[in-house]
Amino acid sequence: MTVSIDMGQTQTGLGPGSTGSCAFDLEELLATRLLVQGNSGSGKSHLLRRLLEQSAGWVQQVVVDPEGDFVTLSDRFGHVVVDAAGSERDLAVIASRVRAHRVSVVLNLEGLEPDRQMKAAAVFLNALFEAERDHWYPVLVVVDEAQLFAPAASGDTGEEARRVSLGAMTNLMCRGRKRGLAGVIATQRLAKLAKNVAAEASNFLMGRTFLDIDMARAADLLGMEKRQAEAFRNLERGHFVALGPAVSRRPMTVRIGPVETVGRGGGPKLTPLPEVRAEDVQDLLFQPASPVERTRAEAPPAPAEIPASEVLERLTRQASARETLESTPVDRDSWQRAVDAVIAELLGDEEAAFQPIAALYQDFQVRCRIARLPGKPPDLAEFRQRVALARAGVKPSDIDPQTWAAAETVAETLPEEMRGVYLLLAKAALEDRACPDLEEIAKAYGTRSTGRARWLLTHMEEQGYIVCVNDLRGNRIVTLTDLDRQTATAPARASG
Repeated sequence: MTVSIDMGQTQTGLGPGSTGSCAFDLEELLATRLLVQGNSGSGKSHLLRRLLEQSAGWVQQVVVDPEGDFVTLSDRFGHVVVDAAGSERDLAVIASRVRAHRVSVVLNLEGLEPDRQMKAAAVFLNALFEAERDHWYPVLVVVDEAQLFAPAASGDTGEEARRVSLGAMTNLMCRGRKRGLAGVIATQRLAKLAKNVAAEASNFLMGRTFLDIDMARAADLLGMEKRQAEAFRNLERGHFVALGPAVSRRPMTVRIGPVETVGRGGGPKLTPLPEVRAEDVQDLLFQPASPVERTRAEAPPAPAEIPASEVLERLTRQASARETLESTPVDRDSWQRAVDAVIAELLGDEEAAFQPIAALYQDFQVRCRIARLPGKPPDLAEFRQRVALARAGVKPSDIDPQTWAAAETVAETLPEEMRGVYLLLAKAALEDRACPDLEEIAKAYGTRSTGRARWLLTHMEEQGYIVCVNDLRGNRIVTLTDLDRQTATAPARASG
């Protein structure tokens, strides 16, 4: 039985002519693969979405989605969204289950750093490729922005990540057919895509492009003359030149039809300017700056010239006063409370939670002098530990002291920037509470990026300090292996 999917309207050749329905032979497409090229804004994502929607009822689908644009397919067509922030082991297990149970999924790579995106995609694709022979069912594997995962040359990413990702893409396009894997890859520029990956596709959809090298390569793939390559500059958004055994035996222009779902991305939309009175705008722009704005925008005034003799005299007085203050006997409990108070005041500024530790320590030393803190202030190592605990909001008041001491002992074996996060997870587990959400973990780590928080959890798991799993409802549970305790079950916010 031949299964045809409707992709839109066709126009024979590159000039004016009769139009008709554009039908893709799905079985032929699965056997011969597809390459889509077009500059940003040419309609590649719209084309892929149309292809996925039209074929959703006929074939299993796996979408490698670097921008989280295709996760909306889950609402209408039942695709399962796989968050790639988990460990590589979990991704491999999920991929093997995807093949075994023939589930359509979207591998969401949004928020991950480029190296992590490449490694996660490679692990997932390799697990699909290495599935047992009994599970070699037909799968349409769509990879958006394929130049990220199969780059023609090394760039800003690490060589190891590039190697494993390129190997996985090569397996998909060169050896995947016998295993039922049909690659559909989309790229902004053919010149940036590895040639051995692009060469394995037999069907092509070439959209609008402007660079001579990309137009020439597109024309060469379509068997067109060089003088016809200029036509790619004039293609409208959503129009592609198609060629291949699953589409047409000669080049024809295709206008992609409408879609049922909408991506979360998209270009900027023109929006009317707000209606504001001129007086209000004046007040908005020229009101006195807040302390944060002054810190960011104001340049420090040029220092007045001071005679060298006066500078030396000031330094001598300050050194003498500091020595006297640091040598003064102090009550240890009072000193601890005073230090905690200074750190609490320091971190009271929202921006302080995300500043480098060196800048915070300088500010801390100044505040200690202003507060006339008796004795010698904590050194940098002790300050790091105290800030990590303060950022994590850790106050083990209701926890058994012996158990908490064990948690602190384990935390000391971690890198300093991870200790606060570990103790945050330990406190939640020891109090039988749910795993903190990614925003809390990111803040304890000193960042606003939930992607960095995901990476940290994965890194800590790879080092053997924790084990992250999801229950059947998708709730995150963290087990602290050295404490033999785990967080309670609750919805894992901001994990998708």
